[in-house]
Amino acid sequence: MNIATQNLFGPDYATLDNPDFIPKYRATCFCGCVQYEVNTDPVDAKLCHCRGCQTLHGAPMQWAAIFHKHNVRFTAGWDQLRFYNSEQNLNQRSLPSKVSCINCGTLIADEGRRMWLAFPSLFDFGHPPHVPEAFKPTCHLFYGMRVMDMDDDLPKWSGHKNQSERL
Repeated sequence: MNIATQNLFGPDYATLDNPDFIPKYRATCFCGCVQYEVNTDPVDAKLCHCRGCQTLHGAPMQWAAIFHKHNVRFTAGWDQLRFYNSEQNLNQRSLPSKVSCINCGTLIADEGRRMWLAFPSLFDFGHPPHVPEAFKPTCHLFYGMRVMDMDDDLPKWSGHKNQSERL
């Protein structure tokens, strides 16, 4: 991937030639084709129990760490990304989009209009992994749709954090 290719997708993301970008964490898909890094801790981390997340992930919930796009930089595989807009059922980069690797199918992130919702399980936190505190979830979203109860002290929201009823 070259810098020009990455810039075709707009100025939202950091570029490889930015000398002020100092990577803090690195992430990769299962096959290693898609690689990116972030230069800061996430803005927030959450567990989403909505039906869309359950279906797309084949899991009871989705764990996401949220970053501003300007804190994300692709080092390999930008041209290997597949985009899917679940709201419009479109296989194209129409935001918001689900992002996955064309080669291995790994779900990479949810790309919002301003934010990158990364999946922490793709980050290299060492062996054995030690998840940094900043990546630990701060709440449950759409908890009324849960398929299993979570016995933790995290706030549980009926919808989005601070924009819905707290359960």
